[in-house]
Amino acid sequence: MPHEVPTPATPAPPLEPLTLRLRVRYGECDAQYVVFNARYGDYADIAMNEFLRALFGGLDRLVQAGMDTMVVRLAIDFHSPARFDEVLAISVQASAVGNTSFTLTMQIREAASSRHVATVTGTHVLVDAKSYRKMPIPAGLRARLEQGAPGVLIDQSGGQAGRA
Repeated sequence: MPHEVPTPATPAPPLEPLTLRLRVRYGECDAQYVVFNARYGDYADIAMNEFLRALFGGLDRLVQAGMDTMVVRLAIDFHSPARFDEVLAISVQASAVGNTSFTLTMQIREAASSRHVATVTGTHVLVDAKSYRKMPIPAGLRARLEQGAPGVLIDQSGGQAGRA
């Protein structure tokens, strides 16, 4: 009886990174109803905090464990404008984890069309929560950052209004 060559299993498609949905509010826009550029830093901060909440319960839990983070770099590449009342989908994942810092990359898209709005890259340094001195990223935190929060969806957009 000849030996059969096993058919390789089809790999599962990778799960999407954590996604946060936000609705653009009037106060975040300029007179043309376009999101003011400084608001993208706010969106990145909200998304980073939701990412940390998904990984280990939030920034407070990190501080209770004696650690905190500080932003040392925030870069925003704009691709197209976001406008009042659009729902934005912000995907978040760690793109690099170093000895004392980690970088989160966020893709911001308009949710309905997937139109690429912006890419935000933020580098955060891990510090001691009392002295604010840099500290090495512990193995457990490193593993969680590298794993991310695949498939997690956080919807703060208020959902889509509709009729039955």
